[in-house]
Amino acid sequence: MEADVAVEDGVVVGVGDPPGARGEEVDARGLHVLPGAVDTHVHLNEPGRTDWEGFATGTLAAAAGGTTCVVDMPLNAHPPTVDAEAFRLKAAAGEAAARTDFALWGGLVPGGVGRLPELADAGVVGFKAFLCPSGVDDFPAVDDLTLYEGMREAAALGLPVAVHAESASITDGLAERARREGRRGWRDYARSRPVVAELEAISRALVLAGETGCSLHVVHVSSGRGARLVADARARGLDVTCETCPHYLLLDEDDLEALGAVAKCAPPLRPRAEVEELWTELTAGRVDLVASDHSPAPGSLKENEDAFAVWGGISGCQTLLAALSTAAPARGLGAPDVARLVAGAPARRFRLAGKGRIEPGGDADLVLVDLGAEHELRDEDLRYRHRHSPFVGRRLRGRVAQTLLRGEPVWRDGRPVGEPRGRLVRPERPAAVR
Repeated sequence: MEADVAVEDGVVVGVGDPPGARGEEVDARGLHVLPGAVDTHVHLNEPGRTDWEGFATGTLAAAAGGTTCVVDMPLNAHPPTVDAEAFRLKAAAGEAAARTDFALWGGLVPGGVGRLPELADAGVVGFKAFLCPSGVDDFPAVDDLTLYEGMREAAALGLPVAVHAESASITDGLAERARREGRRGWRDYARSRPVVAELEAISRALVLAGETGCSLHVVHVSSGRGARLVADARARGLDVTCETCPHYLLLDEDDLEALGAVAKCAPPLRPRAEVEELWTELTAGRVDLVASDHSPAPGSLKENEDAFAVWGGISGCQTLLAALSTAAPARGLGAPDVARLVAGAPARRFRLAGKGRIEPGGDADLVLVDLGAEHELRDEDLRYRHRHSPFVGRRLRGRVAQTLLRGEPVWRDGRPVGEPRGRLVRPERPAAVR
């Protein structure tokens, strides 16, 4: 629709033709006004590993791409966010440097079930667990008993558990065999983490979620079959959702072969047929949301001829909105669909009140974007601490003219505006169900 959006004290107070509009006017003629994206899967590594990426550069990149709230994962910081004190340290780091609002995941690790209540009280959106090695020594994978007991505790606390779903026995065994046989290329890496490893782990998590009554979220689903497992379980009455990422929708295994380390992630990029199947599930409404899984690392960790030894993770928070906007039209999806997938659905799923919507009472987190403009992404356009991305050199649709956080610009005409003023956002909590 064509309309004015009236904002007062950082909150939307009218949409349409608000009467008696006064004060400063922002001219958005010729642009789409979308709710700021809510990226529920980023790794900002602070405190402790800020030489990788911290809140300052990570949220600047997010704001440049039209994201106004990020939800940070618990594992790459040192200490990881597995207790209330670690939460306090991470929140302080964010409040000192973030240019967007932010929320925090807590961690579920072996020996940590008893700390979930203190994390819930501190204000986490939920608990993240790995069903395979995380790659970080102080954030180990959960065993089945820890996952079962952690889910039971999370259900009592009224918070979801998010799982990285890959079978460790399958992926570790195939990787060890490939390296022993001297097969260390990019396709060797991809084939050591087959779709069946994702399906097995999702199925196991669904069984435990059903048994405990836990709300479950499956992160970065890379296959259509994985998304269908989640959708089928939801149809049976389980409280379960899943996300995918732009790199699983726009890139494939051939891109991994061509680009190498900059496109390494886990689960890996899939063959084109799997990408098409994932799109089928997304356009049918069986994928709930899209997040970046922004997982940066210094360039030195991306330099190794052994594909298995290279640090895995794709830098993507700056291109979340543009990448999805680029691919969506050819799949029959419009701006409302993009806004739902990257803003409305994530905010609702994780109870981030006021986020992800343009309506009276919502936070005035807005992105003004020219969806008709195309540009070729260059290294120098990136605002990450380490400027690498598999989308460099690609033509992307959508130029962010301005990003507003609670009604005030934080990014305008290719530059940051003002000082960092991001706030910690805590989710709305349901009543305890013990």
